[in-house]
Amino acid sequence: MRFVFVHGGFHAAWCWSRTIAELENIGHTGIAVDLPGHGSRLSEESTLANRREAVASVLQPGDVLVGHSGGGFDATLGADSAPDLVRHIVYLAAALPREGRSYTDAMTMGSEGAEFFDTAAADMLNHLHFADDGTMTFADIDGARQYFYHDCDDDTLRWAFERLGPERFGDTTVAPVSVPHFWAADIGRSFIRCEQDRAYPRWLADLVCRRLGVEPLTIDASHSPFLSRPAELAALLVHATTTRPIGPLIPD
Repeated sequence: MRFVFVHGGFHAAWCWSRTIAELENIGHTGIAVDLPGHGSRLSEESTLANRREAVASVLQPGDVLVGHSGGGFDATLGADSAPDLVRHIVYLAAALPREGRSYTDAMTMGSEGAEFFDTAAADMLNHLHFADDGTMTFADIDGARQYFYHDCDDDTLRWAFERLGPERFGDTTVAPVSVPHFWAADIGRSFIRCEQDRAYPRWLADLVCRRLGVEPLTIDASHSPFLSRPAELAALLVHATTTRPIGPLIPD
């Protein structure tokens, strides 16, 4: 099988290298996408349209899509553009769009979620640097360790921190999103919950699983198992493709 990986915020295609190597060790292949505004496409404007195209343009028949964190949103956009090419989609501690609503709406899911993210954002602000152009970056390695990599060894932590890129809140976080072909296609799907996650709340994982109509798969890792447990994650991704939903998709 071929796996197509979509990164989350502050990251880029580089974060999947270890997991792709482990997949190759067990007879599969993988490619990782750089979303606009990240990695090799750092200078490009990031819009919903070009993020959708970044994913859809690389898809081939029978691909397994994997979206991590905010990248679940983009993986869904790509699947909506070419549902006939996607064999299965895996949400790794990932966002799922709400039909006709924004990314922020999908990540908060009401007042309880808004309160959590207000608190989390306030804590994270202590570790972020804001540039004049509105971009934000992790200013210190302690913040990266706390939110993303607390179960990684020191060498991996430093390697990843040096590669983290800027993030920007803008059109992609407030514009409404519609993915009707995704809801209609009823693609095979899975959700992997990271049991030590400090960036993605358990209550949101439970809600996304309910909306996907799946029982969660789990990995005992931080928000970044692609770095801390790549071999285990690779095996779990392969297993995920054998699972089936237990309920319908819920668009909102």
